[in-house]
Amino acid sequence: MRSLADDLRAREDDELAALLQARPDLARPAPSDLTALAARATTRSSIRRALESLDLAHLQALEAVVVAAPAEVEEVARLLGTTGDRAEELVERLVALALCWRAPEGVRPARPVAELVGDPAGLAPDDGDDGPVGDALEEALAGLGADRRRVLDALTWGPPVGELGLPATSGTGAAGGVAHAGAELVRDGLLTRVDDTHVQLPRRVALALRGGHLHRHPASEPPEVEHAVLDPAAVDAAAGGRAADLVALVNEVLDRWGARPPRILRTGGLAVRDLDRLAAHLEAGTEQTAWLLETALAAGLVAADDGSRGEDAAWVPTTLADDWLAASAGERWARLAHAWWTTPAAPSLVGTHEGGRVNALSTSTSYPLARVRRQDALRVLATLPAGAAPTQDGLEALLRWRHPLRTSRATAEHGTGLDVALREAEWAAVTGRGALSSPGRLLVGASGDGVDAEEAAADLMDPLVPPAVDQVLLQADLTAVAPGRLDGHLRALMHLVSDVESRGGATVHRFSETSVRRALDLGWTADRVLTELAAASRTPVPQPLDYLVRDVARRHGRARVGSCAAYLRSDDAALLDRMELDRGLGLLQLRRIAPTVLVSAVPAATVMDVLREEQYGPVADGPDGALALASPSARRTTARPPSPLRVSTVDARVARQVVALLRRGDGARDADVGGSGWYSDPVVVSAVLREAAASGGPVWIGYADDVGGITTQLVRPESVEAGRVRATVGDSDAVRSFLLHRVTRVRPAE
Repeated sequence: MRSLADDLRAREDDELAALLQARPDLARPAPSDLTALAARATTRSSIRRALESLDLAHLQALEAVVVAAPAEVEEVARLLGTTGDRAEELVERLVALALCWRAPEGVRPARPVAELVGDPAGLAPDDGDDGPVGDALEEALAGLGADRRRVLDALTWGPPVGELGLPATSGTGAAGGVAHAGAELVRDGLLTRVDDTHVQLPRRVALALRGGHLHRHPASEPPEVEHAVLDPAAVDAAAGGRAADLVALVNEVLDRWGARPPRILRTGGLAVRDLDRLAAHLEAGTEQTAWLLETALAAGLVAADDGSRGEDAAWVPTTLADDWLAASAGERWARLAHAWWTTPAAPSLVGTHEGGRVNALSTSTSYPLARVRRQDALRVLATLPAGAAPTQDGLEALLRWRHPLRTSRATAEHGTGLDVALREAEWAAVTGRGALSSPGRLLVGASGDGVDAEEAAADLMDPLVPPAVDQVLLQADLTAVAPGRLDGHLRALMHLVSDVESRGGATVHRFSETSVRRALDLGWTADRVLTELAAASRTPVPQPLDYLVRDVARRHGRARVGSCAAYLRSDDAALLDRMELDRGLGLLQLRRIAPTVLVSAVPAATVMDVLREEQYGPVADGPDGALALASPSARRTTARPPSPLRVSTVDARVARQVVALLRRGDGARDADVGGSGWYSDPVVVSAVLREAAASGGPVWIGYADDVGGITTQLVRPESVEAGRVRATVGDSDAVRSFLLHRVTRVRPAE
């Protein structure tokens, strides 16, 4: 650790700033000096985080440095089977990340790095065993018989440990021949005996058998990815169509839930039947519908309303949804795409699994690793040329090269694999026809919160989204065909007076008594409905539609419902006579209190529903006896998007500020004569003790006893683990255990 600290002190400020930007965990909180920075850079958690950012070429180069330490670049190039320039590039990156440091005799890995790497490339530990080396080793290997060669070939590329029988008890069969060959190899120093039945291939012998190469399949360069080459304009056009579909589906969700919001489960989330009902309405699968809802939730367009204003707790569009509906198509898409890109939710978890049921919009869909996999996959896709549509196997191979450690731990058992990320990217219109679109490339390449990238992507997507149509085609079968996406006033009109019957390239709307009555309940007249439809249609209003609207309007409002529990009044006494005698209305318990008035013990809302089912077409009566018009406003709640998952990054400005603090801290330590080299930072204390345990050197420690006093002791640490330091004190050979959190300060002994 001290050697790495010296290496860091010798670096330029720009190099230190680049290190802090590449490993932001080192800068937060800002270390006090460069010794503390070196200590933090050698903690196991920080090193694991840095290793996860490396591609396979740098990991193999790191293994080569561990094997050859102290390593020259030429030796690293020989082990990797690559050119000196490429090896120099890889080593420089490892040094820049403080995973390695330059000593006078060559490049060395930081000690915890070597511990985390373990036995590199399937080689045995370098225990310095005796045996033939150099020319003697080459001669010994050249003179091997077939049996002994087979034993060595089985262990060459790892694992280095094999099981052999005992020659004395193995007989003369094949097993006995292998045991004999193993015994002879042990005698010649080409194998080492682990125990009575296991042998190990020494590292020097394995490297000789491998021809001086460290890996059977060197990966200094990324693999070639098989892909189709598409016209970028065609990709963007496909993404624009997807964006139009996405915006239209979210519009439908907001309209439907604004009028009839689904309730919230007691355990949180959305009920299965509500999800299925919405999926059927959208004519989409439940997987896509769940993804759509999670994305809308992340974008702040829907939220849980606790019903504090006397209504039932339900999932309701937020006040932000109104602003979103008024934005351009590109802005609406960018809001949704960015929300999907950054959300830690995994909508693919929705459904029944071995662990139980996961409901949409519940906390059980939170799975931050899905966000990491999603972003890794699309960032790898962004490294390919524009218009490249790779095969899934090819993209997965490239992903494994770019992020081998993360990908090796990733499994598709929870439905969050590469295929899920690519499918969701198509739904989000980030990709088109399997290739990354131009607006999607802007979002994927953004850093930080991505606000500027979101605006730029919106501007780029806006002309790609097919424009909304301004007219529909009215047909004689009481349907209207919209040959494209509806928006604005026309969309509001068609959703008011008709219901969507089928979706696709052209949407079919169906007119019915129920849909026409919605407009009449808002105070519209038959003439206004027909006039609005005539203005919105390329064809004249068909006669059947004219008859339907006028017939519903003729019967609409002839009976009025109020609370008595409910009352009905009508100037048409014959109509009230008919209601009294109608057996279908028996449950309303109607009775006449005046020639034009009936009362009921059933609530007014129920009376209204029953009369409408029986085709009487009632309207509501207001408290003052005037006609009560339905309110066109939909239910809304306060926008409460989930707390965003913010990644704390270190930009160039912050990195320069931290470097200035480090230099100032180092200068203050040098000027502090009374300090005498003591370190009190817990991270530095732990690092110094681990370094001493590895090197066997003595250190002075300040240790807090049971009554709060601080004693200074000279110790030789033997191990630091599980929060305890095992060490000998002074000249004694007795091992004592110290609690790490009680060590208040430490100083290497001279």
